[in-house]
Amino acid sequence: MYRALKPLLFQLPAETAHGVVHGLLRGAQTLPPVLAGLDRWYGVEDERLRVRAFDTDFPNPVGVAAGFDKNAHVPRGLAALGFGHVEVGGVTAERQPGNPRPRLFRLPDDEAVVNRMGFNNDGADAVGERLASAPRPAVPVGLNVGKSKSTPLDEAADDYRYTVERVGAHADYVVVNVSSPNTPGLRGLQHADALEEILCALLDAGAGPLLVKFSPDLSRDGVAAGVELAEDLGLDGVVAVNTTTDRTGLRHPNRVEEGGLSGAPLRDRATDAVRFVAERTSLPVVGVGGVFTADDAYEKIRAGASVVQLYTGMIYRGPSIATEINRGLLARLERDGFDSVAEAVGADL
Repeated sequence: MYRALKPLLFQLPAETAHGVVHGLLRGAQTLPPVLAGLDRWYGVEDERLRVRAFDTDFPNPVGVAAGFDKNAHVPRGLAALGFGHVEVGGVTAERQPGNPRPRLFRLPDDEAVVNRMGFNNDGADAVGERLASAPRPAVPVGLNVGKSKSTPLDEAADDYRYTVERVGAHADYVVVNVSSPNTPGLRGLQHADALEEILCALLDAGAGPLLVKFSPDLSRDGVAAGVELAEDLGLDGVVAVNTTTDRTGLRHPNRVEEGGLSGAPLRDRATDAVRFVAERTSLPVVGVGGVFTADDAYEKIRAGASVVQLYTGMIYRGPSIATEINRGLLARLERDGFDSVAEAVGADL
């Protein structure tokens, strides 16, 4: 079905097509028989896929990355497509319209997407109320937290804290996003002193489990310092990686658009980043970037990722992507003699 619909969706502007998919998922959530039917069709139930990381139980290791469901409208719909967790956001303290459109661009020749959305979202108060009142899916829901554009960098800690205080209690874990390229100056907060102030403020606010997400463009020394800080402060995990500003090797004309690049071109860099982080910490690692197939997910798991996330892969492969990856993971576990995903984590380190 998706093979038939994909050409039609790709005729629409990327953000419009995203809205269509959201609308379908929101509609499904209002019809319990439809939601149950999706779950039966796409779900892969197998004990070998279960993972426990940062005090959270995942029915399978394949999740939806932040950015797809910014305002927590469709976590149940995404869970019904077979995903083992859904990360909503980025959510900011203030409601934001984001950057002017167009701000989302496909690069079909490269199986990639460039976005400069600018943390468009309904704001912490609205998202917190929505998560508090809506039925929860049977999978973990994470919260990705960003900085409001209008907030000065020296007030970032209070901005992040406000969002976590309004939304964090309704999420199963919290990710501090200091690595999006689409908010001016944000990635400067990845450096140790600024990052420590933010993380300490969130820990004081009771945030947890608490993870931090790094950019693939951050230097190795910067990542190593960030990982050391995460350990020193007692954080619960690390997310590797966010989108990149690098355009090396791209072919599609949309490569000239400003914003963060995601998708297949990021695959190897993201896996290398997962390995780099996992070699330096016992904290669980979430692997993000270029996950399209079971092989992509399995490489990141063997490199040290406890769970993986995707977004761009769903645009190019369709709603069955989690099903296909989970079935493929089971085949690879059996081939390599692993009794579970957990046993395969870090096998190549």
